Formats: sequence, C-alpha cells, structure tokens
Amino acid sequence: MATLMMPGNPTEIIQRPDAPYELTDEEADEWRAVVGSMPADHFMRGNFALLNQYCRHVIAARRVAQLIGQVLEEGDFDREEFGKLLQLQVTETAAITRLLRSMRLTQQSVLRAETKHPRGPARRPWDPE
Repeated sequence: MATLMMPGNPTEIIQRPDAPYELTDEEADEWRAVVGSMPADHFMRGNFALLNQYCRHVIAARRVAQLIGQVLEEGDFDREEFGKLLQLQVTETAAITRLLRSMRLTQQSVLRAETKHPRGPARRPWDPE
C-alpha cells in the first residue's frame, strides 16, 4: 500500500487501498491505476465493491472490443453476432459510466472538486476588489 502523509498533521498517514486478491492481475492493474490517479483519501471502504466491479467491467469491455476488432478484420461476419457484440459493448460502457459516476470519478466530478477553494468561492469578475 502506498502511503501519503497529510500536511496538516504529520503523524496522520493515509494509505491507498491495494487491489483485493479476488481480482485478476489485469483487473488489479486497473484498480491501482485508478487509485493512483486520485487523492489518497478519495476512496473509502464503502467504495471498494464499486471499484471492484468497475475494474471487472473495464477488462470485460476490452475483451469485447478485441472481439469486435477481430470480427472487423476478418471482414466476412454474421451481422446478428456482430450486433450482439456491439450490444455487449454498449452494456459494458453503461455499467462503467454508472460506476464512475457513483464513485465521483468522471472528469466533471474531478474538475469540480479541484476548483473548490478552501478559502471560499473564487472572486467573481463583477465583485469589487
């Protein structure tokens, strides 16, 4: 587990959660990439099940995309089977999106969190200085 010391309290250490053992190596790599991209205190224990599922769906989506790529490379394919693959891709994307939103990992959520100022709201251009 990677650790981060908080500037306000040098004795308080926040540990980044390590990937659970039930994830495959590829899923665990995705877990570490996501956890490493966020502040150390972003994920609480209650988010771990969602993060597990997110990692599983990301890897499943990659597999579906690989299958779609193989079908397209072959050229001669069954339209019904291809349609099923495309539907699987839509389903995985929807699941990933829901999980990202639930954990507040979308770009919009992250940017909003970064623009909040600890000293209060930013000065508006029309406010007097």
